[in-house]
Amino acid sequence: MSLNPASAALLDGLRELLGPNGAKTPEDEPGLFREDRDRYRGHGAFVARPASTAEVAEVVRRCAAARTPLIPVSGGTGLVGGHVTTAEPAPVLLSLQRMNRIRAVDAADNALIAEAGVILKDVQDAAASVDRLFPLSLASEGSCRIGGNLSSNAGGVNTLRYGNARDLCLGVEAVLPDGTVFNGLKRLRKDNMGYDLRHLLIGAEGTLGIITAAALKLFPRPAETATAWLAVPSPQAAVDLLHFLRPRVGDVISAFELIDVVGFDFLAETGMPKPAPLDPMPKWSVLVECGGRAGVGEALESALEAAFEAGLATDGAVAQSAQQRDALWTIRETIPLANRAVGALSNHDISVPVARLPEFIEKATSALNRLDPALRINCFGHVGDGNLHYNVYPPRGRDKAEMGNRREEVKRLVHDLVHETEGSVGAEHGVGRAKVEDLERYGDAGLLAAMRALKAALDPAGIMNPGAVLR
Repeated sequence: MSLNPASAALLDGLRELLGPNGAKTPEDEPGLFREDRDRYRGHGAFVARPASTAEVAEVVRRCAAARTPLIPVSGGTGLVGGHVTTAEPAPVLLSLQRMNRIRAVDAADNALIAEAGVILKDVQDAAASVDRLFPLSLASEGSCRIGGNLSSNAGGVNTLRYGNARDLCLGVEAVLPDGTVFNGLKRLRKDNMGYDLRHLLIGAEGTLGIITAAALKLFPRPAETATAWLAVPSPQAAVDLLHFLRPRVGDVISAFELIDVVGFDFLAETGMPKPAPLDPMPKWSVLVECGGRAGVGEALESALEAAFEAGLATDGAVAQSAQQRDALWTIRETIPLANRAVGALSNHDISVPVARLPEFIEKATSALNRLDPALRINCFGHVGDGNLHYNVYPPRGRDKAEMGNRREEVKRLVHDLVHETEGSVGAEHGVGRAKVEDLERYGDAGLLAAMRALKAALDPAGIMNPGAVLR
């Protein structure tokens, strides 16, 4: 079923509806038409910036009536081209950045209601203002927005303990593809009255509707936090260390990050040097953080002493202050910026079963070394939930543009090994447009059939983010 270009009548009507603050040209908002790494660039006919759910619904109704494509965008920090397209006809881009109110914070109910355009850091701060924790934490938390976090089912460093964005959401308000408003902002932990539309919309990347607000789970703030940077002999030792620590410190490990020394070296190479936590820096490190009742620090240090005796860790530094903790996390959070400055030949946001993570790293690294021993690999990520950022870089002194013809070969090699290891080639960044072919190649046939049926049922005209996730 074909889509129509945005007509002059449609655009004039949207300008009248939204007013000067809500109606913009693509030239007014150039940042919305590029992906954060500048790998993808798109186009559009118009930028709608509604300030309320009622305005979102009216924009959707008018685009549905005109059969004009509509792409929602939140913070624009996605890395898979979910909000950019070059396909014709040029879409109306619907920016949720003006919908940025915290509607309610309820400490007694451990819940917060935020509109889709609220920046993640502002959600965290609103929770902290009532002595609660909203645990979703990403490197882009100062600019990404909660609507995009939910639409892509964002993960981050605390998934091990608290889950993905999906697990932190009690309900959503959303506009469906025909302009109907779904009022699902209940703050209930138990509600089994029919299909759970919330979970269809979360992770759908704007292809089944537009999330306009969400009821989010809050948690008690840890009375004490303990953080350590540890040298481990291998990825297998890192996995063994996680299993070793858990029964000794209790269910308080919130983050358990594997870090390759290549990532630390990239910091110096790109002019972002950080003080080394250990001397010498090991090939493999783990950054572990625990949070809970008073005494967590003592429990972690006691468990680490036993881990050293068992040979699971060979060196370590435990943060003695909030400043030292922040310094350790700054290294981890700056590595992606250094990666971007170096310029990857091929990035891979993948997940595998935790038990098979060392096997995958060994097989993928060996296969890439056979392909070209000069390639550089920076393997880091969230060991606790099996999510790795397994990124491949050109040899030092060579630009990724010189080796662009190798990108698909490298990507296919890595993704095939992920599939063989019972993993996923899209762990926490979603499908967008970058991974549509991967979903078709590696996705279960039954899943794809069900997804297409849902898309056809909810969005029969195909106006919602066409070309993303499914084609």
